[in-house]
Amino acid sequence: MGEEDRKSRLQQKQEEVEEVKGIMLDNMKKADERSGKLNDLEQQAEDLLEKGKMFEKTTRKLKKQEMPYKKILIALGVVAGLIVVGIIIFFSVNRH
Repeated sequence: MGEEDRKSRLQQKQEEVEEVKGIMLDNMKKADERSGKLNDLEQQAEDLLEKGKMFEKTTRKLKKQEMPYKKILIALGVVAGLIVVGIIIFFSVNRH
């Protein structure tokens, strides 16, 4: 092998190393970008979890506040029904 062949092979190997180096740097850059995106997604997931917990607390609180109103409405409905039944009975007894 001549001197020229060795230089050519050496130059070819250096070019291959540079190409691999470029690919590796590109891969590292892409990995960094993915890492940043994953961190963003993780933060968004944590935010959503926190908002979900707050929503759950709010709905429980509202449900507790709603309970007395439901009881009052049911009681009023029962009273109104008894009054209507009482009126019907009163008028049917007075007719005879």
